[in-house]
Amino acid sequence: MKKIIRSSTVPSSLDNFCRGVLRDLSVDYEVVALSSSGPEMDMIRSREGVRAIEVPMERHISPFKDFVSLLRIIAVFRRERPDMVHSMTPKAGLLCMMAAWLTHVPVRVHTFTGLVFPTATGLKKRILMLTDRITAKCATHIIPEGEGVKNDLISYGITKKPISVLGHGNVKGVDMNYYDRTEVVMAAAKALRSDSFFSFLFVGRIVHDKGIDELVFAFKRLSKEFPNIRLFLIGPNEDDMDPISPVTREDIKALDSVFSVGEKTGIELLSYYAASDCFVLPSYREGFPNTVLEAGAMGLPSIVTDINGSREIISNGYNGLIVPPHDDYALYLAMKKMLSDKEMRDKMASVCRHHIESYYEQGYVRQCLYDFYKTIL
Repeated sequence: MKKIIRSSTVPSSLDNFCRGVLRDLSVDYEVVALSSSGPEMDMIRSREGVRAIEVPMERHISPFKDFVSLLRIIAVFRRERPDMVHSMTPKAGLLCMMAAWLTHVPVRVHTFTGLVFPTATGLKKRILMLTDRITAKCATHIIPEGEGVKNDLISYGITKKPISVLGHGNVKGVDMNYYDRTEVVMAAAKALRSDSFFSFLFVGRIVHDKGIDELVFAFKRLSKEFPNIRLFLIGPNEDDMDPISPVTREDIKALDSVFSVGEKTGIELLSYYAASDCFVLPSYREGFPNTVLEAGAMGLPSIVTDINGSREIISNGYNGLIVPPHDDYALYLAMKKMLSDKEMRDKMASVCRHHIESYYEQGYVRQCLYDFYKTIL
């Protein structure tokens, strides 16, 4: 039985993107998970039924700690002797692809999700491009999460290797049975829903790169014209990674119609989707945003920015609206249009779930990966 090591920088990525996948793969392969320490590692062991190896990895650039991590990963690969290493997320990709190349692992796969360098500047951009080039150079196979990521990898000269998107893109897929307006979900949403309010929803990290500054500014402007509107912000604040502006932080606290409720999961998260009227993701960069897929599966039209992934899921005027990134006025106009034009919004909402089911249903996305593995192994 061939051995596969699946890796990510932090265990929450493996827990999120590989939930059920590792268990499925265990039927045909010996599967080992590798990531930093965290409570999710115990969940992965018990739920997926695989071994999990913990190696500290920093998300930030940290040369000394990165070198120590590289040595530890090399030791793991020498001991485990895998037939394939498949990494995702930037730091795990760099370290694991280098370690796999140095230890002569025959099949080395990296999935590029959201690329950071296109929105970076100066020395940081050059460093990020260099690390991605090293990752691609050490890999035998490269999977871009979407066509936009593929085009950036090629146009910026990150790799000249032949690369292709699996299926229609995305690495996770959508469980259409889970993301559905079931009786249980609608009962939970009833406590949040108010027919006298129009509700916008954001789900993701509350950080600068997600366009939170523009979103709150646009909503604040819109609320002066339409007092019966609300904005739900769901997700963790990461002030140490990419903080929102102090002005935005104060606006969130001051505006009674903005509800920043932290992370939500399970039925509670689904109830917010079901209680909302429009999803908004004004991000500066994405690979292939799962929250837009989830919103669509729940029947919500979306307002997104014209970036990788988002513009692949949303067709302007069909299942949502597309605006330029960094443009709070364009975002304000799109939110106003979505709010004011009920006929347009209802027409969009009517096609959202079918669109997601047709292209990004979880079983189809996973089968594309499993078929790819059989081909390269």
